[in-house]
Formats: sequence, structure tokens, C-alpha cells
Amino acid sequence: MRMVDLIAKKRDGKELSQEEIAFVVEGYTRGDIPDYQMSAWAMAVFFRGMTPAETAHLTMAMARSGDTVDLSRIHGVKVDKHSTGGVGDKTTLVVAPLVAAAGVPVAKMSGRGLGHTGGTIDKLESIPGFTTELSPDAFVDQVNRIGMAVVGQTGNLTPADKKLYSLRDVTATVNSVPLIASSVMSKKIAAGADAIVLDVKAGSGAFMKTVEDAWRLASTMVDIGRSVGRRTVAVISNMDQPLGLAVGNALEVREAVDALRGEGPEDLTRLALTLGAHMVVLGGKAGSFKEAYEKLENILRNGEALEKFRQFVAAQGGNPDVADRPGELLPKAPYRITVPSPVEGFVHGIRAEEIGLAAMMLGAGRATKESSIDPAVGVVLAKKVGDSVRRGEILAILHANREDVADIRQRVERAFDIRPQRRKKPRLIHGVAE
Repeated sequence: MRMVDLIAKKRDGKELSQEEIAFVVEGYTRGDIPDYQMSAWAMAVFFRGMTPAETAHLTMAMARSGDTVDLSRIHGVKVDKHSTGGVGDKTTLVVAPLVAAAGVPVAKMSGRGLGHTGGTIDKLESIPGFTTELSPDAFVDQVNRIGMAVVGQTGNLTPADKKLYSLRDVTATVNSVPLIASSVMSKKIAAGADAIVLDVKAGSGAFMKTVEDAWRLASTMVDIGRSVGRRTVAVISNMDQPLGLAVGNALEVREAVDALRGEGPEDLTRLALTLGAHMVVLGGKAGSFKEAYEKLENILRNGEALEKFRQFVAAQGGNPDVADRPGELLPKAPYRITVPSPVEGFVHGIRAEEIGLAAMMLGAGRATKESSIDPAVGVVLAKKVGDSVRRGEILAILHANREDVADIRQRVERAFDIRPQRRKKPRLIHGVAE
């Protein structure tokens, strides 16, 4: 078998067999196939696409390219949750305690943020004393004991995906639905999930800019899950504005605690309940989505979710009092700088990516993998799409570690599209693929 023949075969729109795809993935991971040939193959996939069978074979080949996590010692159905990335997306911090309190084990590996999207691990590490590193035995024991654990990804999980993604990033082949779908699903499968709930973002702050593209990606990932024996559900949600109000690590933890108290922003709470309800159904703890949703609403009201969050923080070395006194115990930025509205009207749009970039410029995100972050800084919105605003009224507050942030202040101001006409609040959830 020769790589040049497989490049030509895909270039001509023909279907590759499972053995041929395994040859490509294994050869590239070992270093036998050079970057220039893999680039040509990725570009052929970009233009020609892949069949559902090819995409499933690619997913499993990448999942098997490195370590896989054995969760068989954890009792119950392990349901993983993954978001395709957005601004202010702190749903894991709310969903995991909710679902664990409902009796579905949450054994989750999460990543760090890069660019304008935040990472769950960075958010958790803003909690004093919290550690995201557990041994495999400690990870399993904690999930069996309290129902949940969240740790950083292992170094050798899906090395083929890491290597291929880096190549795609510099060869203009990132935006390929089969390659995106296999990248996401290979990591979830290697991480040991029995079932998977996906939050596929659509909008200005997401990778998929249109709802149509998000639907295509969601359907492809659900098909992959089904074909490899993992029950998979994908929720398509709105990322045309930040989720919730807070963008920044400690700020988002505080907002997640508010949500667990039943006092969080309506969009964050509703999306967390929606994702959680699908997880509870897949985990066998409810017979229908409606039953699961109502069960989680009750768990939120009676304080069980917040108590589960306390147990989780304490188990991983953090101060559990953060659940009761987040404003006192979480890092705080020394400066708060308001962004007033230059005009009167109604908020028609908030460019989520611009808000995320502003938070990154303040120090809340990484421009490169080597960048350090400031857990205290970020942006807190005072207005969302559909809200009325008076001239001079506050649109957002910058939490900064310095006073000279005029450029960032202007960026946030420009991110708000304010018009004289009233606009309805946008749809949060566009649909569900299952």
C-alpha cells in the first residue's frame, strides 16, 4: 500500500476502505508518512468529503492511536459532554454537578482554553487549591465515591488527532466537517464514554458560523457515534452572543455557582438543564427528556446540585466554601472599568468573538499555548440581545489588572450593535440531532 495511491484515490472522489484509512493514520502517527503527503490527503478530503463509513473508520483509527481510558470500574453508564467551544461557555461547571446529583456518573477530561474560547480546566484552577491532576485510580475512586471528577486530558490521548490538527491549522484544511467530527469524536471515544452529549455552537462566537453548518456537523457526529456503538445526542445552541454574562475564568466560576443556586442567567441555566436532561436519559435515570428536565429542575431548587459541587471541589483539593462565598474566595481584579452605551436604543447583536478577544487581551485567555492567564480578569455584560439601553447606561464592566485598557474598552463598545428598533430575544436552542 502506498500513500500516493491513497491521495489519488481520495482526490478522485473514491471511498477509502477501513484498512486504507488505518494505514494513513498509523503511518502518519509513526512518522512514516511525511507532512507534505498528509497535507495533500487532508486537502483531498477537504474538497471531496468522506462517506459516513470513512468518517467512522477515521474516528476509530485516531481513537486507537494512543492511550484509551478504561472506565469499566466506574458504576453505571458513563455519559460524556462536549462543547464545540464558545464565549462564556461554563456549562460543564453547572451540568456535571446537576447530572451527578441525579445519579449519572460524570468522569470527564477537559481542556484548557486557547484564543477567544475559555477552557474548563482554567476555570476550575481559579478555585483556591483546586487540582485538575488525578491518578487513574484516584479518578475512578472519586467518581464512584461522589459521582463526578473533572481532570485535564492525558498527554497521549489521540496523538494522531493532535498531529493532524496541527497540520490542518497551517494548511487551510481545518474547516472540513468529516475532519472536525472525527477529531471531536475520537477524543470522546478514547476517553471511555458509553454515551455522548454534544453542544454544537452556531454563531459569531463559534467555529460554525451558521446554523446550517452546525446542523451538518452535529448530524455527522451523531452518525459516527451510532456507527461505533456510542449513543450520541447533539444539541445545536446559539453562540451569536456570549452565554450568560461573565467571560473570564473566576468570573465564570462565580456565575456557575449562581446558576447552581438557582440564581444564574436564564440562558445558561436553560442550556445546562437541556444538556443535563439528555445526559440523564442516556444514563438510564429517566425515561424521557421531559421527566429528566423536571428532575434536574428539582435538584437545582432543593440545593442538591450545589452540595454536589461542594463535594467535588473538596475532593479535588479546593476550598468548598467557594460554593457559599465565591465573591470573597475567588481571585478579584484590582480595576473595574465600565463601558457606557454611546446611544439609546435596543441591543440587536453582541459579537461574541469580539467579547472573547477582549477578555483574552485583558489576560483571561491564551494567544498561544505557552501564554499564561490571569484568573481574575474578564468581561461581565450588563446587557444582552433584546434589552433596551439608555445613552450612558452600562453595557459591560471590564475586570482588569491595569487601568490603561482604552483599546479594549472600545472593542467591547463596538461589539454591541444598538439600533432604534426593538428586537426579540434570540432563540437559544436551534434543535437536537439524535
